[in-house]
Amino acid sequence: MTIAPRPNRRRFLAAVIATASAAVLVACGSTTTDAAAPDTRVVQHAMGESTVPVAPKRVVVIDSPHLDALVALGITPVGATVSAANDGFPGYLRDQLGGTTSVGSTTSPNVEAIAALRPDLIIGSKVRHEKLYAQLSGIAPTVFSEDSGTNWKEQATVTAAAVNRTDEMAAKLAALDARAVAVGKQVGAPGTTLSIVRFRATAFRLYGPETFSGSVITAMGFTIPQKAWNEHSMVELSPERFDEINGDTVFHTRGAGADPTAATVTTRWGALPAVAAGRAFAVEDETWMVGIGVLGAGRIIDDVQRLVKPVARP
Repeated sequence: MTIAPRPNRRRFLAAVIATASAAVLVACGSTTTDAAAPDTRVVQHAMGESTVPVAPKRVVVIDSPHLDALVALGITPVGATVSAANDGFPGYLRDQLGGTTSVGSTTSPNVEAIAALRPDLIIGSKVRHEKLYAQLSGIAPTVFSEDSGTNWKEQATVTAAAVNRTDEMAAKLAALDARAVAVGKQVGAPGTTLSIVRFRATAFRLYGPETFSGSVITAMGFTIPQKAWNEHSMVELSPERFDEINGDTVFHTRGAGADPTAATVTTRWGALPAVAAGRAFAVEDETWMVGIGVLGAGRIIDDVQRLVKPVARP
């Protein structure tokens, strides 16, 4: 199974890739006065089109998926926002971000701090930052993905197009798909149900197949039990509804403000079949919920490979 973008985004992704490729030919081969200069190219994205450097040197990213994508491509941004769920940059990326300056949070980027870094490219998401687009475009060419987190491959593809590395990202995504299938077979994912739980301050949230972590899990061959998912492929429930955590296997994280023990020491929790069978696993929130992208997805597959054994069938 492939970790695929939702059908209503495929046409947009194809346009991004086609525009990125065609723009390079225009920039290199045209002699008309209105053609892009040889050191720039045109990228189509959620807000329209932007003329960006062929090889940007000072990139600022203001959303988590784009940060993961840049680092996966071997590019260190000069500036990046941090998630409210993190204490600084994600731990799995921190060693590679020693020269990166924090420019506020993903929900409230610091425009002045961004400008002070003199970026030649800014990358963010329309769903989070649409109101800032005009301001940011006045600082440097700005490219936005449509979404953030949900449909995460769109963010990876748009980020790669913005920095002229489309083919490299496509290869990384294909390799990830292949590994997801291989590890899924190894751990007996086909025919096994799996619940993804994030504990919060007073409730818990189940994650569906269209979330980042859910898309990785289903690509491995697991089935996520059907729920009344909201538009973000999630459902939020009170602790009295622990019976909704009904997968054969459970992966759970603690979100910001969650009590580290209360949710998992109750009688209800202990009575869950996956818990009783020793198939409930605590994993890092910043990887499964915040570290959205190729590298984060690889970490999820690592966790599954390390922790899960095939379910014994009668």
